[in-house]
Amino acid sequence: MSQKQGTTDVAQEAVDTLLLDVVRDCGASRGLLYVLPKDGDALWLVALTGTPREMAVPWTRVGLADAVPVADAVRAGRLVWVGDMEEMARLYPRTSLVLPYAFALAAAPLTARNAVVGGLVLLWPAAHPPRLSGAERAAVEAGCRRLGRLLHGAGVRDSARPPGEPRTLPHPARAGAAPGEGGEAAAFIARLPGGACALDDTGRFTFVTPEAARLLGADADSLLGALPWEALPWMDVAEIEDRYRSAVVSERPTTFRAVRPPDTPLAFALYPDASGMSVRITRSDPRDELPPGSATSAAVAGTAEPAAGRPGRAGFLYHLMHLAATLTEAVGVQDVVDQAADQLMPALGATAMAVHASREGRLRILGYRGYDAELIKRFDNLPLTADIPALRVMESGSPLFFARFDELRRMYPGTVQLDDKASWAFLPLIASGRAVGSLVLAYDRPQHFAPPERAALVALAGLVGQALERGRLYDTQFAVAHQLQAALLPRHLPSLPGLRVTARYRPAGHGMEVGGDFYDLIRLTDSTVAAAIGDVQGHDIDAAALMGQVRTAVHGHAAAGASPGDVLGRTNRLLADLEAGRFASCLYVHMDLARQAACLASAGHPPAVLRYSDGRTEVLRAPPGLLLGIEREADYPAVEFPLEPGCVLVLYTDGLVERPGVDLDDAIAALTELVARADPTDPDAMADALIRHASDPADDLALLILHVTAPDEPGHESSKP
Repeated sequence: MSQKQGTTDVAQEAVDTLLLDVVRDCGASRGLLYVLPKDGDALWLVALTGTPREMAVPWTRVGLADAVPVADAVRAGRLVWVGDMEEMARLYPRTSLVLPYAFALAAAPLTARNAVVGGLVLLWPAAHPPRLSGAERAAVEAGCRRLGRLLHGAGVRDSARPPGEPRTLPHPARAGAAPGEGGEAAAFIARLPGGACALDDTGRFTFVTPEAARLLGADADSLLGALPWEALPWMDVAEIEDRYRSAVVSERPTTFRAVRPPDTPLAFALYPDASGMSVRITRSDPRDELPPGSATSAAVAGTAEPAAGRPGRAGFLYHLMHLAATLTEAVGVQDVVDQAADQLMPALGATAMAVHASREGRLRILGYRGYDAELIKRFDNLPLTADIPALRVMESGSPLFFARFDELRRMYPGTVQLDDKASWAFLPLIASGRAVGSLVLAYDRPQHFAPPERAALVALAGLVGQALERGRLYDTQFAVAHQLQAALLPRHLPSLPGLRVTARYRPAGHGMEVGGDFYDLIRLTDSTVAAAIGDVQGHDIDAAALMGQVRTAVHGHAAAGASPGDVLGRTNRLLADLEAGRFASCLYVHMDLARQAACLASAGHPPAVLRYSDGRTEVLRAPPGLLLGIEREADYPAVEFPLEPGCVLVLYTDGLVERPGVDLDDAIAALTELVARADPTDPDAMADALIRHASDPADDLALLILHVTAPDEPGHESSKP
């Protein structure tokens, strides 16, 4: 073993030990530890306690933008608490869909030296009160500080993703304990009717009585250390796994029935706690009634044993549900590809994936994961006449499975193996009855692709195909909408000596609607200029069209020499006469650089912020005027203010400051502080800082920054989307 490997093992052992301590100190039943790689955009699960690894597969990788508690905790920099099933369903429907069980959860960021290094998730059983106690919160916060410091110095964040699978640790109550023989206890159990067995916190058999082995139809030694649905394929059904998952997460007893092939009915009673699960097995009479909340399962014989490293048939159903829930939130083709890779590869045990589609008469690779970039280049942009499986499944709509390379070469003699993969699945991506692309999954180990697995793979690919088609339509509509938006905004802003100008426009973080935000700068004379910024109500084509009319009206009245109040008044009458049923806000500023003065009028728009040359800042609150289009004869009084060299005027739309649950005045005050701290001589850097402040805007935003310089200094204009 190398010195580096030895150091890594020691660091991992220290992290694992501390994780167990933190879970124990918080009184939680289970814990999941995530790391955030340096410059990474996703959290990676590195260790979990008291939980089968298979149950955590959907959350092995959590994107920072995902609607998942730990991602929210890291983004917001605070603890997230979910007290019960109802709250989980309301706040995190995707997680609730895959874990519809009773439990409480806390997620918190791990920080060190003002940097986020990871995240921690803690679970409590269903009996936990709906609120986190003060002592528990203090223990969680203290544990997060300790874990954050350790992760920061452990070197586990240096790679893009942690190597290997997440480490599965025992529950803290069992950590370090040696199993005992318990002869008297074993004799006591043997005298009772029926069979008994025990599962550890990863779901594996740790104890099986002879009678339990007889009832299960297996040798006791072959069961020890195995998962039930791996050792007993007839138990690999959704109802059984669902009851097991419910018992694990909620720590509540549950029961179910199953039929051991060919015709032996059995009744199971599960009794869980934090350290594992006790199971009672008896012969059942089909006429007996089970307690409320139990499940029955007509398990069938002949189910193939799942391959190592992949979920069985029941597990596929959970991954199918999770993938479906995830893809409903995906927007755009690239988002679909990323979500498919994040969900499918760990769930299916695949080590590489690529998504293909036909574009402009060529086969294009829309995205990939696990393949070498040079290899991908060989298959990107191929003609549609190429004889390769990815094209054939697209043409035929039927999947192809190759357990070995010689099978692939037998069907496609010209194929040359360019990677170290052992098996491949080529799946058509179907939407609206036609193939819109193909998906290839590659495996390092040989796969047999039994019929149930083939059916599951085709079902999963169908979900990806439908999402891919929605993503393509989204991308097309998004491009058209924002090309229209860009065409309605000024392509270039005029340059004026003594004035540096920076403009930004940014669409909302979600959705593809056209916004009504606009800005403009109108050169009036060699020393005077007018600036305008506004927002038309709505997010659709009508809003964009009306925005173009409002901006044109403001520009025309300003160029004709109207005063600020008259510019807004005349534009207001135009909007009222159009009877568009929409309103607009607008802020208009007339700047006289020679007189070092400005005049401002507002139509219901957020106030401008002025930073003076000495560093003082002021919110310029003009006398409030009605939104444009409400009252035809509305007045718009103006206010004057000094405009000395060195000052900076910041105009913006509400997308920069409005946030759910945040008072608007508080948000504007926070914006003012940012302006005060920014470098006034670099309006580009100031604009970038203000945009970062609105990291995930709920609305479109426009920003116009005007820096007054010395009269003889040349003007400067910068505009970015």
